[in-house]
Amino acid sequence: MTHSPSPTPQSPGSGSPTSPTGIPLVGVARLDAMSAALARNWWLVALRGVIAILFGVIAFVAPGAFVLSLVLFFAAYMLADGIIAIVGAVRAAQRHERWGFLLLEGVVDIVVGVAAALVPAAAVWAFVLLLAVWALVTGGLMIAAAFRLHLHYGRWWLVLGGVVSILFGLALLINPGMSALVLTLWIGSYTFAFGILLLILAFQLRSRHGAAAGPGTPLGR
Repeated sequence: MTHSPSPTPQSPGSGSPTSPTGIPLVGVARLDAMSAALARNWWLVALRGVIAILFGVIAFVAPGAFVLSLVLFFAAYMLADGIIAIVGAVRAAQRHERWGFLLLEGVVDIVVGVAAALVPAAAVWAFVLLLAVWALVTGGLMIAAAFRLHLHYGRWWLVLGGVVSILFGLALLINPGMSALVLTLWIGSYTFAFGILLLILAFQLRSRHGAAAGPGTPLGR
C-alpha cells in the first residue's frame, strides 16, 4: 500500500516527527514541526485559557463557598481541560505530529478530576495535596513542551505558565492547612493568571499561524 507523504510524518510507535524519507527530525526541523502543530491548534489553547479565567472569576465572585462546592467546581474544570487537551493530542496524532505531552497532560487532568469528584467529602488537606501534585505535574509538562517550541511562537509564555503552576503547587505543599476561604482565593488567583497567560500564548500562536499561512488564508480550526 502506498502512503502519500505528510510534511512531518512519524516513525511507527515512536511519537517523534520524521522526514518523508522516514528519518527522525532533529534540531530546527523538529522545532519547526512542533511549532507549526501548536500554532495550528491555537484555538484550543485559547479555549483552555477562557475556561481557566471563568473558573477564577467564579472563585472570586463566591469566595465563601463550601469546600465541597469548590472541589466539584475544580473537578468539572479538570475534566473539561483534560478533554480539550486530549482532543488536541488526537488532532496532532492524525497529522503525524508530536502528541505525547498533550495526551499525558489530558489524562492527568481527567484522572485528577474524577478523583476529586468521587471523594468530595475528603479532608481539605487531601484535596490540597491532590491539587498541588496536579499543579507540579502540569507545570513540568508545560516547561518541557516549551523548549520544543520556537522562541518567536511564544516559548516564554508557555514557560511562564509552567512556572506559575509549579509555584502554585509548591505554595500548597508548604501550607496545606489553609482555610477554605484562603484556598478559594488562591485557586481563583492561580486559574485567572494561568488563563491570561494561555490567552496571550494563543494569540501569539494565531499570529504566527496567520503569517505562515499567508494573507487571506482563514485561521479557523
